[in-house]
Amino acid sequence: MDRVDIIIPTYKPDQKFLRLIDKLEHQSVPINRIIVMNTEQKYFDRLVYGTSFSKEHHNIVVRHLSKREYDHGRTRNQGVRHSDADYFIMMTQDAVPADEYVVERLLEKLHQENVAVSYARQLADENSSEEERYTRNFNYPPESRMKDKSQLPELGIKTFFCSNVCAAYDRKIFDSLGGFVKHTIFNEDMLYAAKAVEAGYIIAYAAEAQVYHSHDYTNKQQFRRNFDLGVSQTEHLEVFEKYPSESEGIRMVRGLAAHLKKKKLRRRIPHVLCQSACKYAGYLLGRNYRRLPRRLVVAMSSNKEYWLH
Repeated sequence: MDRVDIIIPTYKPDQKFLRLIDKLEHQSVPINRIIVMNTEQKYFDRLVYGTSFSKEHHNIVVRHLSKREYDHGRTRNQGVRHSDADYFIMMTQDAVPADEYVVERLLEKLHQENVAVSYARQLADENSSEEERYTRNFNYPPESRMKDKSQLPELGIKTFFCSNVCAAYDRKIFDSLGGFVKHTIFNEDMLYAAKAVEAGYIIAYAAEAQVYHSHDYTNKQQFRRNFDLGVSQTEHLEVFEKYPSESEGIRMVRGLAAHLKKKKLRRRIPHVLCQSACKYAGYLLGRNYRRLPRRLVVAMSSNKEYWLH
């Protein structure tokens, strides 16, 4: 039987993380180990204080690091080095499997020839806004898809789309490609996918593997996230200059506005336009961050520790 580990970076984990662990321990495919790369031990200790967490979950390994040490790429690479399994699944602390078949369905895709990574469909939580529900469905449709180099003219940047919210990796291919980029503010998953596609491998979208994961960010949060997105794209022009992402963003906003009209929620459209303006402003500033004062760059970023390295 295949050995599979789960790797989860955490920071200030809450009850949703505990639900995630419970769901992982009831998967149809047994998990070898769950490796938690936790930032700031005090927050993890606060969550499990007074419980028998370590006794109940004997297959969980927790590695602590400081906030200053955390990096999207390097921390995940460190988690992989703690694993000796044939396959590993990257997850985030706020993604909860929809059923017991998530691991099984991700591995089914990986078993197909030349597949380097398979990623799950993300469903909006029950209390999510209509805008968030549409966005999740736009980025994670109900149909599975295999993406390779031949589809670049058709899909463009979407060829590389992949999310470490829940994604399974073939360890041999991962090691042969050098793993995730070691220092990045964002997009370690897409950068790896781009490298895999360029090397002739396939990225599999497994719509049958489903997790609940959504956010209703404020305008300020959207601005900062998209600032970091812009920084990431500027620092990796080898990927994002050839395949720009702006057109996908415009297509989604237009589709969302039409969807809200159809749902008779026209009153929500001004909010969508305002939030889209915040996202685009953040993105443009991020793309041009090298022209900005350092202090301003740090203030606008959601990942301030990144700039300390």
